[in-house]
Amino acid sequence: MISLNIPEVKAFMGKLLTNTTFDSFMLRELELSTFTTFSMNGQLNEAFFTEEELKERGENRAVLWSEVRQTVLSMIKGNKTPLSLKVVFQLPQGLCAELVQRIGGRLLIEEIGGLYLNLRFEKSELHIITGTAIKTFTLDKTLEQEWDAEVKNILKTNEIVFETL
Repeated sequence: MISLNIPEVKAFMGKLLTNTTFDSFMLRELELSTFTTFSMNGQLNEAFFTEEELKERGENRAVLWSEVRQTVLSMIKGNKTPLSLKVVFQLPQGLCAELVQRIGGRLLIEEIGGLYLNLRFEKSELHIITGTAIKTFTLDKTLEQEWDAEVKNILKTNEIVFETL
């Protein structure tokens, strides 16, 4: 787990809300405070979809950031900065499996509960905290270290300035 400060908040928010930078991540939770508090739990309401639409989604039953990004942007648009924003992203299973392969398959994909990216904007400060959930006990921190490095790489690749706390 690492904690990062994002000093260029406006530039980051632009990438979060108007670019595809985080579109492949699954949304697990979102809480936005403006004139009221908006909350999304990231759960797909299967009853909303037809059987055909569910078949098109295949095994993907997670809500992706790309599916809600424009909605979140419309809730934020205006002259006032939100009071706070909390977003919890999870790396999709396929990308998680690629990361596991990179570290030599030390863990089985079934043993990984998730790789998380927690964003918190509050009092004009933006922080990112990484998280790793493993279903079995292990002292091996290789996956956690690789995920932390991957997050830094994603930020660097997308020209997002960060400071390690």
